[in-house]
Amino acid sequence: MAPIDPHSFTDSSHPLTTHVSLSLYLSFPTSTIHASALLTLSSPFSGTLSLDSRSISLSSVLDPQTLHPLPHSLSPNPDPIKGSEISVVLSGQSQILIIYSTSPAASALQWLSPPQTFSKTRPYVYTQCQAIHARSIFPCQDTPACRIRYDVVMNIPASLSAVMSARHVRRRLPLPEEVTKHLLDLSSSLCWCAEDRVVEEFVMEQPIPPYLFAFAVGELGFREVGPRTRVYAESADVEVLDAAEVEFAGAEEMIRQGEKLFGEYDWERFDLLVLPPSFPYGGMENPRMVFLTPTVIKGDASGGQVVAHELAHSWTGNLITNINNEHFWLNEGFTTYAERRIVEVVQGADIATLNMGIGWRGLKDEMERFKDNLECTKLKNNQQGVDPDDVYSQVPYEKGFQFVLRIERQVGRTAFDEFLKKYIATFKFKSIDTDTFLDFLKANIPGIEKEINLELWTEGVGIPEDAYEPVSTIYTKIISLAEEFKQGKMPSEDEVAEWKGQEWELYLENLPKSCEPSQVMALDKRYRLAESKDYEVKVSFLQLAISSKCREYHGEVEKTLKTVGRMKYLRPLFNALAQSGGTEEKQLAKQVFAEARETYHPIAQGVVESILSKYI
Repeated sequence: MAPIDPHSFTDSSHPLTTHVSLSLYLSFPTSTIHASALLTLSSPFSGTLSLDSRSISLSSVLDPQTLHPLPHSLSPNPDPIKGSEISVVLSGQSQILIIYSTSPAASALQWLSPPQTFSKTRPYVYTQCQAIHARSIFPCQDTPACRIRYDVVMNIPASLSAVMSARHVRRRLPLPEEVTKHLLDLSSSLCWCAEDRVVEEFVMEQPIPPYLFAFAVGELGFREVGPRTRVYAESADVEVLDAAEVEFAGAEEMIRQGEKLFGEYDWERFDLLVLPPSFPYGGMENPRMVFLTPTVIKGDASGGQVVAHELAHSWTGNLITNINNEHFWLNEGFTTYAERRIVEVVQGADIATLNMGIGWRGLKDEMERFKDNLECTKLKNNQQGVDPDDVYSQVPYEKGFQFVLRIERQVGRTAFDEFLKKYIATFKFKSIDTDTFLDFLKANIPGIEKEINLELWTEGVGIPEDAYEPVSTIYTKIISLAEEFKQGKMPSEDEVAEWKGQEWELYLENLPKSCEPSQVMALDKRYRLAESKDYEVKVSFLQLAISSKCREYHGEVEKTLKTVGRMKYLRPLFNALAQSGGTEEKQLAKQVFAEARETYHPIAQGVVESILSKYI
């Protein structure tokens, strides 16, 4: 057996899945999905085919042509990272039909009861499949090396509606014969065709990696913000819908700028879904339907930078994909570069430089975080036996960005833009590794390896000496003011009069890790940072308060951890509490997690549990 991916049971000698047809019956009372999955392989196969699954209950595995059972087995002891291997014995078939049910504990799914939603009257469910969680929704070859087209028939309560990372075909009444057609394991056809049920149909006609499979079901409303863009949220949350409509009004201009830089936008729609606060990421680049945390709505259009990042993935990440998570920088480094190019045009060079400065600070912090695990500071790294959620960091984003920027600086922007367009056109709808990129780079920019140490950048630890710390008047001024704070001088109101969230974030990130409590409290008394509506500012300040032993802010820390589930905020705050050395802080971390755990997405639950088990 030759694994294609350290996080998958998929064998490189086996044909890959090219299409999946899913029939999904969503049961909100039991937090489960009763389903069938028809997998089509690239070619007929004889032998034992390996599929990934996690917490899935198999009813039957059939040859769809004859409906005869196919010999199969499920590994008795799940791998803690990869889950359970489904082994199916094939004799020349190219299709497999699997009847199964998901678990209430499926790692990709968060089921919200009505009290957890804004309206308090209807339930909600959403997915997060990156990095290796699609396997908890349907058995598959859950590796980005596999690219699938899919279609979905989804049976949901009629009071709700569904959105997907796919084209919506129609909403209709369920048909009795569908239960037999899809061989669903339901108690009776009445469940499928009950008066309070409806079917939503979707199709994805372009090949995507399984981690981009996504849906959400709830009481949803939307606003039109452009010819290719709607923004969705809970229909009862009019305030979020209105704010999102304003925050993301520039979406179409961003798409146009992206097309100028990288070529035609290939996904037709660029819709946005603002999820409940428990969503564990800032954004997720699901094609056609980007998922966003409500924390990106800041009221000053700066949340558009997250949208720019997810949009940039439409070219780098979704069109060209890393072959597995060991090459994640190919997704995120290029996308961070593309994001800043879009922001530079749409919001200005100063804003792009501030963005870069925050990233530079974040990269240096990650070097400190991984000082005892230098493998995680490499762009191309070994993740055998490593859970990708545990080592998720800014390194592939910011070191990857620095590498891409280093190439641009070497050849010039005009030449690099031509290279980038050719790179995207060449590997469109393909999954590649670092060596494939480097070979393409050397073939198209002859002699580049003599000017840049490519091996050091991709396989070396730490930050290379020829990385670029951003330079601009405002960046330099903010760093200077942060230095002055170390000497006891607080910035004057005149000096910060024009500051928005990013300026404050950069300032706070460059302060010492801990300060005199009186200094911290004086800073907050003047500028009310703990109460900021910008979570980047709030969380940066609360980190400083925790590490400076300002226990007066524990109430605000608790409130924040119980309000949002975005891991960008959970990680630093739980880490700060757990590593503070104080009994009171550690007790607070345990207490808050015990009380808030069920409001977090399963991925976030696992991350916090890992932090607490390591330090408490």
